[in-house]
Amino acid sequence: MARRVVVALLGPVAWAPPGIDPAVWRAALAEDVVDLLATLQEVETVIAAVSQDRSLAEAVVWPGMAVLEVPEATGTAVLAALTGYDQAAVVAADAPDLPGLTVGKLLRPLTTRSVAVAPAEGAGPGLLGVASRLPVPGWLPEIDLDTALPADVRRAAPHPGDVAVTAAWRRMRGPADLATLDPAVEGWETTRALLSGHR
Repeated sequence: MARRVVVALLGPVAWAPPGIDPAVWRAALAEDVVDLLATLQEVETVIAAVSQDRSLAEAVVWPGMAVLEVPEATGTAVLAALTGYDQAAVVAADAPDLPGLTVGKLLRPLTTRSVAVAPAEGAGPGLLGVASRLPVPGWLPEIDLDTALPADVRRAAPHPGDVAVTAAWRRMRGPADLATLDPAVEGWETTRALLSGHR
C-alpha cells in the first residue's frame, strides 16, 4: 500500500469580500480546507506554510496533524520538502467547498502517471493542486499554484502523457468565484458563517 499525503498549502490570498478582514477571510478558507482534508481516508494530512504563516497554520491544524515549514509557498517547494511518502498531493487552501472526491481524483492517476494537476476553475491561470510520485521527477518545473497552467507542466514532461489533468475546482479568488458557492453543499462551515455575519 502506497503511503500517501495530502497537503493544504497556505498561499497568499489576494482578494476578500468587501467588509471582511482579509486575514479573517484567509483563515476561514484555510480552516474549511483543512477540515475537509482531515476527514479523508487512507491518506495523511499536512499543512504547509512559510515561516510568517506559521501562526495561521497552528490556528487551523487538527490534533496530530503536522505543520511543514517551507521556504516558499509553491507546490514545488512543498513536494521537495516531503519525506517518507510514496505519493503526495498539494492543494490550495482557498477552496473551502472542495469535495473529497476531487482530491481523490488528483491522486488516482499516480498509479500510472508521474504527475497530476487539477486546474483552478474560472478566469485566469492557476491550479487547484498538483500531485506527484515521490521522489519528485527531475523534470517537474517550478509550480506556483496561482500562476501555473496544466500546459506548462505537460510541456516540461518527457512525454505529455506523463502528466494527468484531473477535475477542476474553484478557488476563492474574486467575486465571480464567491458567487459559485452553493449553500446546499455540505461543508465550508467557517466560510459560510463568516459570510452570514455570524463570526
